[in-house]
Parts: sequence; C-alpha cells; structure tokens
Amino acid sequence: MWDRFTESLLPPSGNALADEPLSYVPAAPARRSARSTDYATSTPFIAELKHGIRDARRALLGLQKPDGHWCFELEADCTIPAEYILMMHFMDEIDAALERKIAVYLRARQSAAHDGWSLYPGAAFDMSCSVKAYYALKLAGDDVDSAPMIRARAAILANGGAARCNVFTRIALALFEQVPWRAAPLVPVEIMLLPRWFPFHPGKVSYWSRTVMIPLSILCSLKARAKNPRGISIAELFTIPPEQENNYFPVRSALNRALLGIERIAFRFERFVPARVRARAIAKAEQWIIERLNGEDGLGAIFPAMVNAYEALALLGYGPENLHRATAKRALEKLLVVGEESAYCQPCVSPVWDTALACLALQEADGDGKSASSPSRVKVRRALDWLTARQLDSEPGDWQHARPALRGGGWPFQYGNDHYPDVDDTAAVGWAMQRAHDPRYAKPLQRAAQWVAGMQSKNGGFAAFDVDNTHYHLNEIPFADHGALLDPPSADVSARCIAFLGLNDAAFYADRISSAASYLCSEQESCGAWFGRWGTNYIYGTWSVLTALEAAGVLFDSQAVASAVQWLKRVQRDDGGWGESNDSYLDDAVPGTHANSTAFQTAWAMLALMAAGEAGSEAVARGAAYLLRAQRDDGLWRDDEFTAPGFPRVFYLKYHGYDKYFPLWALARYRHLLPAEDRIAAGDKPALQAQTMLVDCS
Repeated sequence: MWDRFTESLLPPSGNALADEPLSYVPAAPARRSARSTDYATSTPFIAELKHGIRDARRALLGLQKPDGHWCFELEADCTIPAEYILMMHFMDEIDAALERKIAVYLRARQSAAHDGWSLYPGAAFDMSCSVKAYYALKLAGDDVDSAPMIRARAAILANGGAARCNVFTRIALALFEQVPWRAAPLVPVEIMLLPRWFPFHPGKVSYWSRTVMIPLSILCSLKARAKNPRGISIAELFTIPPEQENNYFPVRSALNRALLGIERIAFRFERFVPARVRARAIAKAEQWIIERLNGEDGLGAIFPAMVNAYEALALLGYGPENLHRATAKRALEKLLVVGEESAYCQPCVSPVWDTALACLALQEADGDGKSASSPSRVKVRRALDWLTARQLDSEPGDWQHARPALRGGGWPFQYGNDHYPDVDDTAAVGWAMQRAHDPRYAKPLQRAAQWVAGMQSKNGGFAAFDVDNTHYHLNEIPFADHGALLDPPSADVSARCIAFLGLNDAAFYADRISSAASYLCSEQESCGAWFGRWGTNYIYGTWSVLTALEAAGVLFDSQAVASAVQWLKRVQRDDGGWGESNDSYLDDAVPGTHANSTAFQTAWAMLALMAAGEAGSEAVARGAAYLLRAQRDDGLWRDDEFTAPGFPRVFYLKYHGYDKYFPLWALARYRHLLPAEDRIAAGDKPALQAQTMLVDCS
C-alpha cells in the first residue's frame, strides 16, 4: 500500500529537472512544486518516515559490538581469496576444508556474461583476476575438463592469454615458476639502500605500495619458489609458451618506454650485485618488516603486504614456531570470513571507519544526541570511548618523515596500524566527536585537529596517509602498471578535513580551511561534480564536498554550488534514487549513471542536496521515498553493488556497512528539516553552524 501511495505522488521523472537554469543562490527560495510540498508533508509520508528511521536505528544499534564499536565485512574481488589459496600452496600449508570453501566462493562468482571473473559485479572481464581465480581453482582440485573451467580457459585465451596479466599476477606466476622472471618487473631489495634524494625511494610512494613492495623485494631478489606440493601448472592459459613470450611489458607512455629500457638493462645486471651489498639490503628490509609487523593486525594491516611479509619471513628462515611468523599467519587468518558453505578473505577490516560513520548516522537520528533521553546517546558515547582508546600519539609512523616535528593524534582505519594513521578516518572520528558535545573528548579532539592540520599538502589538499606524495613520474615505472603507486591529495579526504577543522576551531584553522577550499574549487569537474577517490564515484565526491562545506560553515560561490546541484538532479533516476557504477572510473564512462539505484548512493545524493539548501526540493523528497520503498522488513537496506575503489580501474571494494548507516543518516537529516517547512520554503540554508567563510571559485 505504501509503495502505491508514494508512487502516486512522485513526479514522472527526475530528468525533467535537467533543463532548469543553472543558477543558485543560497538565500533564494528553494525550487519545489506544490505537489512536492504536499507529498513531503503528508501524514502517511511523515508516519512512514518516522517508522523507517526508527527501524533503521534499531537495526544499526543491534549490530553494535559489545565493546561499543561496529565492524562490517569488507569484500574485494576474487583476487584476494584466490591469493589466499595460492599462499597455502606457496607455503605447503594447505587447509583442505578452508580451501574447499574458498573454491565455492570463487566458482559462484564466475561471470555468466563472459565466463571469466570481474573486478566487481557486472563489470567486464579482467585478465589478472580470471587467471588467479582459475589457478586457485585448479590448485584446489577442480577438473580442467569441467564445463566452468573450459569456459574460463577459453575466455582467458580469447583475451590474449595469461601473459597479458598485470605485474602483480606475473610476479605470482614467477614465484610458481609459470613464467620466467623476466616477465616480472625488477624489484631489487637494494631499494632499501637508496638515499631519499634518489629519483626512486620507498619513502616516495604510498604507504600501501611501500608495505607491499619491501617484503616483495626479498621474494623477487632471492627468486623464491613456491613449494606447490601438487605440482600444478597453468601452461594451458598461454597463447605463446611463457619462455618464448617477448611482450610482457606493453608501453604506456614515452616516459614509461624510457624507464622500461633502463629497468631491463638493470635486470640483466642484477646478478652482478655484490653478495655483501645484497646481504646488507636484505637485513635492512628484514628489520623494516619486523618493526612494522603490527601484531595480529599485520604489516600495513592490508592483505597483500601481510601475505608478502609472511612468505618473506619463511624464505628468510623463520620457522613455523617462530613468534613473528606465527603472528603474521594469525593476522592473515583473522581476515577470513568463513561461512557454512563458502569462505573468502577480506583485503583488510574497517572498524574505525564503520564506527565513525555509524555514530554520525545515529547522531543525526537523535538530533545530535544532545538530549540525555535520546535513544542512541549512551551507545554512541560507548562507541566514541572505544575510538578514544585507539587514538595514536607518540607511536613511530612513516608519515613522520615528512612531518618530524608534528605530534601524533590520528586514528588508523583498522583495529591497529600504528605506523599508518589515516587522515580521512581521523577527520571522520573528529567530526563525530565534535557532534557529541561532550567535554570528555576535548583533548582527543585537540590532538586530532592539530595532526590533521599538520598533514596538509602544499596544494592545500589532504591525502589519506601521506603529505605531498605527488611524485607522479613513479607511476610510469614498470612495476606501477596499476597507476596507484602514490597517495596524492583528493577532494573527498580534503573535504572531510575542512569539516573537522571548521567544527573544531574555524577561526584558528582559517588559513588551512581557506587553502583546502581553494583546492576543492580547482578540483570541481566541468559537469559540476567532484571525483570520488575513496567512494563510487562522483556522487560520493560531491556528497563529501557539499556536506563538509556545510558542516564547516564554508560557502562556495553560487555558480559552483549551482553546478553541483544541477548535476545531482540531472543524474537522478526515474525511480527517485541515484546509482553510479564503478564503470564511471573508466575514461569513456558517464559520471553518475548506473543500471539501477542504490540505497547508499541515494543517501549520498540526498545529503549533498540538503547541504546545498535543497531540503525542500522535489528531488530530495523523491529520494526519501525511494529509500523508504527499498527498506527491508528488518529495517536495513541491501545493495549488491561494490561501493568504493581501492584503486580506480584495478581494485574495488564493497563496504557492507554503507547500506546500513548512510540511508539512516539521509532519512534522519531529511526528517529534521521537514518540521521547519516555512524556513525551508523561504530558502534558508540549513547548516550545522553559522557561515564562517565565503569562497569564490570563479
């Protein structure tokens, strides 16, 4: 009945708004029809909105851990679980029951459209993912003459064969002696001895590249060999025998061609490296790894670095009983999600991020939780206390190379990652603590704000983990065919830093906020949106920017905001929701479009529009109606789509919490703006605090 009621009130299509004049002034009346006004304030709608918020809040609170935090599954493509099987065979530590369950997971995700494996549901064939999944299934005992394996093999050969894999896959194949080492890029352990001024240095790449590359350099330099106890080969996946293949490194640019030539010469002479020099480099790499093993959270707290470290320790002679090796193995096992029939391995875990965002959603549902009787106040405080205990301070971190005099104060993304606090997570945690209005968080907030401010890059933006990590020439080295070697500033991270610093002390951090806002101006796309580095994609980036500016009291000029507002309205789907495929990270894709709407992206779009003063618009009302229709009986939503890039175009993620807290946040925000109908109708811009800064983006 509710579906029929809301559908009868919806305008025929969100696309009808696409031809509105491109004009926007925050103090002007919001554009909405009488039909929208009647719909948004009708008694059945308000009642359903209240019930939807109540059910979503109850469900989210029911998922809170006993100690106060939230942590939802974080799923990647089939590369990660396939690599877990490869690791077991590399080490000859095969858990047969686990292997069977991972194989079930891999089989279930073979595409019916192209017979291979994709980087996210519905995506095109991906060679590297398909080769690793095929190899993992063959290692697990799948019959190569079975119909699924025949189809997978045909798809791989039709797309050029396994020689067309990316460098990480070719290194894995070299470790298993499936390709010669010349098929892999040179990753010499002697990089540990290079001075920081050298054109390449481990300190010049991102944290994730550094933690992956250093243990990998030991494996590559010592030409490690997988134990491969069953002697499984995949020679059938090559169109040319691997030893005869001469085209492992397609040229990407003129600079890449030059660097490839230098690297190939260095590859020929690697065997002449003096034994004493190599031993010194290995010892330094070993010490570096041990210092950052990070207990049962693992090196860098990310699977690729952890598995390389585990294998490198074994290669260096650390036995199974050794504490470092045993702990490294336990860290990998903690990433597993094991069900009754199937299992997969997560790339990492996201407790700090999930907890911060869940708190923000619940605070919105409770009107910032200022009232002692608010339903979630005690549980949100328990979550914030859990976060407080995990704030980093004087722990050594790689970020200190760029900021040696800066005191710590950040949070990691994972349960523990002391060397690599996350700027984005820190800003999100700080935002939630600011909204708690509780003096117990004053000191953690001060330390966090000082640390975030100190992590600003020269161009005014903020990156996820590093400062001025913009050595773009390094993306052209043969090893970096994924194009994600660096951690440059991004609009989404920069926006949340603006929000946090503005809420913390807008006057004190005015210069930091101003330069970051100027950076955001320069990053706006011609269509009006912002690129989403850490979420999919332009809807995420635009949500990040507009909501952060509102929170900090920063106003962009009318043209910049109008462009963003009109873009969001233009890409709204006929059902009232929004959706954007990860295809939007491809060069020829259309931003903000998808075959269907998703709850989490609809929530982002609604929050962005409301932050821009569009709470009374027809677009937001239709978005709310979509969320209420899509809500399940348990109070939650379920989207099958992957929600974020790990690295655009090469690695994608599904945050299982996004469809649990973002829709609640959006509906609660909308509900709180509805009672002030007259204020909204008059065009007053709802804000979390008074305007502190006006930025001209012209």
